[in-house]
Amino acid sequence: MKQIVAETRGTLVCSILAGSWRHTHTHTLGISETQLNEVAPLLYGSGGAALGWWRVRDTDLRDSASADVLHEAYRLQTLQSAIHEEKIKTVFRLLRESSIEPILVKGWAAAGLYPDRALRPYGDIDLLVRPSDYKVAAALLAGPEAAGCWVDLHHGFDELKGRKFDQLFERSRLVDLGDDYVRVLSAEDHLALLAIHLLKHGAWRPLWLCDIGAAVESLPPNFSWDVCLGRKKPRADWIVSAIGLANRLLAARIDHLPIAGEANRLPKWLVAAVLKQWQNPYAIDQPPMRHPAPMANYLRHPSGLLNGLKQRWPDPILATISVNGKLSNMPRLPYQLVNCISRVARFTVRLKTLNENF
Repeated sequence: MKQIVAETRGTLVCSILAGSWRHTHTHTLGISETQLNEVAPLLYGSGGAALGWWRVRDTDLRDSASADVLHEAYRLQTLQSAIHEEKIKTVFRLLRESSIEPILVKGWAAAGLYPDRALRPYGDIDLLVRPSDYKVAAALLAGPEAAGCWVDLHHGFDELKGRKFDQLFERSRLVDLGDDYVRVLSAEDHLALLAIHLLKHGAWRPLWLCDIGAAVESLPPNFSWDVCLGRKKPRADWIVSAIGLANRLLAARIDHLPIAGEANRLPKWLVAAVLKQWQNPYAIDQPPMRHPAPMANYLRHPSGLLNGLKQRWPDPILATISVNGKLSNMPRLPYQLVNCISRVARFTVRLKTLNENF
C-alpha cells in the first residue's frame, strides 16, 4: 500500500490527539490502521504515545500492532509517574527544611489536568524559587539527598516576563500529592506559561498544545483573563493565538470563552507552520541539535557555510516570538531577517570575546 505522504502527517497527529485529554471521547477516531502505523512513531517520539493509546483504546484499532506500542508507552509512563512523584516529594521536603518554598512548573503540574497523570510524560522537575533563595536552593539540590532527582531550578521564566515572583506566589495554590502537597502556579499564570512556551519553541511538540487544550477545558469559575493575558499586548495576543491553535487543530472547546472570537482569527501561515512542524516532531530535528556544525567551524571550513545557514533559517513562529512580533497575516520574512541579524550580532560579540581571551 502506498505510504502516506509527509504533508499529511501533521493532520494525522491532529486527528488522533484531538480531545485526547478528556475522560471520554464522543467522536470517532476516523483513521485507518495504515494511518495509525504512520502516526504512531511521531507520537512515540514526541511524548504523545500514551495519549494516542487513550484515543484508540475503545476503537477497533486497539488490537493492532501500533496500538500495542502506544499501550506499552502508557504502561511505562504509569510506572515512571509514580517514581517521579516520590522525587518531587523529596525535593520539596529538602527545600522546605531550609525554609524555601518552591513552585513546581509545567511537567507534573500539567499532567494533573489529564484524567490520568500517566498520560502526560515529564522528566525534569522544573522549580521556581525566589531569586534571593536561588543560590541556597541550588546548593541543596546539588547535594547527595537530591541525587537522581533531575531538578531544573529557575528564579524566573522568560515566558512569565513582567510577572514578579511575589505576584506568582500570592496567586499560586497547593495541590495534594499523596500524603503531602506541592505548590503550583495559578490557573492564569500556568496557562500563560504553557501558551508562550509553546510558541517560543516553534510549537514543534504536539503534547504542548494538548496541555493548552486540557488547561482551557479545566479553567476554574473564578478564572481571571486580565491576569492570564497580562498587560503586555504582544504577549496577550500570543496567549490567545495559542488557545486558538488548540481549538483549530485539537478541537479544544473555547466557544464559551470571552476570547473565542479573537482566538478564531488565526493567520493561515501559523496553522500551516504548526502542521509542518508536526510532520517530524522530534527533539533532534529542532535547533540547535539539527545544526550540522557550530558556526565557528565555517571560519576554518567555509565549504559547508551555505548548508549551515540553511539549517539555521528560523521557522516563522520562532522568529516572530524571538523579536517580540505580532502573529498577524503580514509576511514573516521581516521577522526572520531580524532574527538572523540578531543572532549574527551575538555570534560576532562572542567571537570577539574569544579572540580577546586568547
